[in-house]
Amino acid sequence: MKLLGSNTSPYVRKARLVLLEKSIPHEYVIDPPQEPGSLVLQVNPLGRIPALILDDGFCIFDSTVIADYVDGLSDSQIMIPRHDAAARLRVKRWEALADGIMDSAVVVRNESIRPPEQQNPATLELHNTAISKALAYAAQLLDTHPWCEGDAITLADLALVSALIYLDLRQAERDWRGSHKNLSTWFERISARRSVMLSRE
Repeated sequence: MKLLGSNTSPYVRKARLVLLEKSIPHEYVIDPPQEPGSLVLQVNPLGRIPALILDDGFCIFDSTVIADYVDGLSDSQIMIPRHDAAARLRVKRWEALADGIMDSAVVVRNESIRPPEQQNPATLELHNTAISKALAYAAQLLDTHPWCEGDAITLADLALVSALIYLDLRQAERDWRGSHKNLSTWFERISARRSVMLSRE
């Protein structure tokens, strides 16, 4: 299978991390949709990344759908609980929280690269506030636990680390580590995993 994406997309990183954590053989292809001749535009009607092309040519798009599909390919290191509905709900809620951080960070990024006179302060405030609140909520939920959910790594951890890496990339001035020491400690430990290091190369 082939994963199309870019190194700066937090959604692509989340999908890559699931593939890497589960040791699913795949080819990662950097293929930004804005580039002429992008394969993404041919296989995903939405023209977005990530897009996962299966060996038979079938294309799966949206990081949440890709993560769900990939997790079901094997029982090694299950990322989304299968037999505990409450645990599954908690993991998916973590994913939604992390994706929300990504969503707002992307909006802030897109707004901030516009000419200053064209920027909308209300939009920037709305989404920066959403990020701050989501980070505080994540820190409260995590508390001193080593994992977001249960006693092993799950999609919750992969989604959250993807969001935080993106914040470091696009909002380096945001001192989330200083505000949330437990998130910082958790992040440093998760960042040492081989999957995360590979996703950052």
